[in-house]
Amino acid sequence: MFRFRLGSIPVEVQLTHLMFSAALAYQSLPTAGRGSTAAGWLGERLLDPQGPGYGSAVATYVLSWMLIVFVSVLVHELGHAVVFRLYGYQPRISLVFLGGVTDPHATAPLPWHREVFSSLAGPMAGLGLGLGCKAVLGALDTVSPAAYFFLQHFFEANVFWAVLNLLPVPPLDGGHISTAVATRVFGRRGLLVSGGLSLLLCLGVVALSWARGGGLFLTFLFAMFGFRALRMVSVGLKGDNVRLEEAEMQALHDAREALASGRLDDARRLGHFVLESEALTPTHASRAHHLLGWVALKQGQGRVALDHFSQVQAHPQVETHAMAAALSLIGDEQKAVAAWELAWRETGDRTVLHEFAGSLIRMGKVQEALRLPQVEPAAAFQCAERALFIRGAYSEAAAVSEAALEFVPDPGIAYDAACAFSRARNVSDAVRLLRRASELGFHDAAYAASDEDLAPLHGHPAFESWLAELRASRAS
Repeated sequence: MFRFRLGSIPVEVQLTHLMFSAALAYQSLPTAGRGSTAAGWLGERLLDPQGPGYGSAVATYVLSWMLIVFVSVLVHELGHAVVFRLYGYQPRISLVFLGGVTDPHATAPLPWHREVFSSLAGPMAGLGLGLGCKAVLGALDTVSPAAYFFLQHFFEANVFWAVLNLLPVPPLDGGHISTAVATRVFGRRGLLVSGGLSLLLCLGVVALSWARGGGLFLTFLFAMFGFRALRMVSVGLKGDNVRLEEAEMQALHDAREALASGRLDDARRLGHFVLESEALTPTHASRAHHLLGWVALKQGQGRVALDHFSQVQAHPQVETHAMAAALSLIGDEQKAVAAWELAWRETGDRTVLHEFAGSLIRMGKVQEALRLPQVEPAAAFQCAERALFIRGAYSEAAAVSEAALEFVPDPGIAYDAACAFSRARNVSDAVRLLRRASELGFHDAAYAASDEDLAPLHGHPAFESWLAELRASRAS
């Protein structure tokens, strides 16, 4: 996994994205008998497995397609993210498998019209990229074989992906749009209307792909989508109470999947759908509140998490470390440290151990925290700082990170301290810690220049001087 920022939008690339794009590219390798026209500028080297340079040609082809997939998916997700930014949210992008997820980081379910426009923006951004590449290709009198390969395949991939994503099949963007519109028009029955439309389309795509000997990947993908739609439709054929109760179960199942894959907005929307059901059972209400509590935790909303956890009945039980995290986020360290200690003794988990140590550090018990068995000082101080930063106690967070440098002289910790000082509008100390970070080995000027946490420093001579020195040191 690696991370970077595009302006104020953080981007996370999971290893699964790179692995799946590489596998798909390798599976589509052209041969003399299949897709030989796709060999592009690699020519005969790619079509003769026994010839010289075949291995390097295959590697080049796979890396080229990985780049095409990476850029295309990123542009698609940026379409969602830009609209979320226009609505005032703080979106985050994650590239996973062959697609991506853009979380708006909203505090409540999106209104239906925002769901529609933000979902539509992704395919439109990809379509714009594809048509732009085709326009460039058409405007050039002559083009090298390599340039033609990239421009043509960017066009084909993005147009295909845009059209595919606009199909009204959850979880594609078109599915989000159809579900939002259907629930707006038909109320709770809208999920069943959307599911029926999705099922018909999936059956059509699978049948057409099978009849024409289409790709296994597309057939499997829509078979999976169709099975999901079938479950939605099947409960719609039963009585009202049974249908609504089974719809709640399906929504909870989908919400848990969304939470696990980082689609927090989808998880929250489905959780609220369950709570608004006319046939809500105590068990389903408890499970929905448990799930929504975890969504709130992942978004740093400790008070909201506690409100949901307080409404969870006997099953499922709220995990001790979940309660501890919520207490830490609201600043109730006396209760939090006791909960973290209990959670550590229950689980023996090292992550919980370091959260326990972090809670002790926030209480000023640094030596006690560092004496815990197998504790790593860097991880303990980072846990201590993170909760303070999330709840907006920036000066305290900066103080914790700066104190950590006495035990762990790490450039990342120094940089985190600078970010906290920056958020606290303490320019002089922020720049001082940035210089400390560069002394310890921090050199990423591009990241620092685009980091939203350092935005309050922009224009200050001391910060601009440090940034210029950092760029000069990288260039030399």
